Amino acid sequence: MHRVADLVADYLESKVQAYPVVPRISPGDVRRQLPPSPPAQGEPIDRILDDYHRVIEPNVTHWNHPGFMAYFPVTGSGPGVLAEALTAALNVNAMLWRTGPAPTELEELACDWYRQMLGLPPEFRGHINDTASISSLLALAAARERAVDLDVRRRGLAGRADVPRLTVYCSDQAHSSIDKAMITLGLGLANLRRIETDGAFRLRIDRLEEALEADRKAGARPIALVATLGTTSSTSVDPIAAMAAIARRDQLFLHVDGAYALAAGICPEFRQHMQGLSEADSIVTNPHKWLFVPVDCSLLYVRQPDLLRRAFSVVPDYLTTTETGVTNLMDYGVQLGRRFRALKLWMVLRSFGVAGLQERIRYHCELARQFAAWVEAEPGLELVAPVPFSTVCFRATPDLPPEHQDRINEQLLERVNAAGPVFLSHTRLRGRYVLRLTVGNLRTTPAHLERAQQIIRTAHSQALATYAP
Repeated sequence: MHRVADLVADYLESKVQAYPVVPRISPGDVRRQLPPSPPAQGEPIDRILDDYHRVIEPNVTHWNHPGFMAYFPVTGSGPGVLAEALTAALNVNAMLWRTGPAPTELEELACDWYRQMLGLPPEFRGHINDTASISSLLALAAARERAVDLDVRRRGLAGRADVPRLTVYCSDQAHSSIDKAMITLGLGLANLRRIETDGAFRLRIDRLEEALEADRKAGARPIALVATLGTTSSTSVDPIAAMAAIARRDQLFLHVDGAYALAAGICPEFRQHMQGLSEADSIVTNPHKWLFVPVDCSLLYVRQPDLLRRAFSVVPDYLTTTETGVTNLMDYGVQLGRRFRALKLWMVLRSFGVAGLQERIRYHCELARQFAAWVEAEPGLELVAPVPFSTVCFRATPDLPPEHQDRINEQLLERVNAAGPVFLSHTRLRGRYVLRLTVGNLRTTPAHLERAQQIIRTAHSQALATYAP
């Protein structure tokens, strides 16, 4: 136990920064260094930890590295890591209040603390899932359940001539988890309407209205709207207030995916991007993305928690209990087994405090603005999207046809990531290949951004010099 504690402390304090962000290995290299079959007899833990230190730790992609600026960075902060160790020691399954009294009540409390930090009204009830993909799936299941005349829970959807096509609407920038939810819930990808976005990659209300009208005329039944607060590609924010007005008018369920950017809502000045949020029926936000809670921890807030109970509560004899007035968390989703995720959220909130978390989010957004200013001033580079939070989308713009520009940007990204000190990701916006840099790590400083700029500048020059159409 003491050696593991030392390994964790050493890694977080110094060793993580000594590694390249992405290990320089090829597929299969890790497996080839380990025995192909399990040991017949148990091995000493020190020998196992030796292999961890030699084979595993150097060969992960280091999400805790301050140069990790790809996707949406996550930071396993010290308090969160300690909480994970305590959670493993307790080994609780909080499926019922009886099987986890403290975990159940702490989950309700921690979710309510975070609700208060975000300025959401008290009618929102929160619970914790693993990822936003599952939280959004549950939200759309609640939307389906609210169409009470369909009796989907009992009768299902298959083979029913009396059920119209059930349609859901989101922007063309919405996360792929919405597609997966449509598949899983039996609604089908053909009934997901991806609505055109404007120049800032926000859902266009006029196009949404047109799609709703066309579907109704065709005999479909719209059931839900999905607004994104901080899209994955560009961190754009859909017009939530206008979508909420349509949802109220047409009695549609409104789900808001704020997995990344909603964390900024703990800072009052960022709530200007979030008007209408309190009118949603459900909201997802991931403290494991930008609140320094180790993966995984996703909060789903619902205005009508009974919708989830109606959709999912199944209580066999062996799970019946006599307590009244308690929450049994198994009733609010598909999973029965539930990790004690609330402990790490609670410990992080207490350790940093509201002011400490606000300070770090503001700092990250300021670093992103500084990097965006550098992009705008750097010859041959351009910003591709606004920077409302801490993500910057940019690309090289050589005087070449679009498809050749894309290849230059692909090579630029490859060269940047091959260097080692930083790791960026990419996306496509308006069909063009775009690089993404996100600031979200606790340990990222201006020096790391300056290093990224140097690497990008060098890689840009090399990509242009060596490119052969």
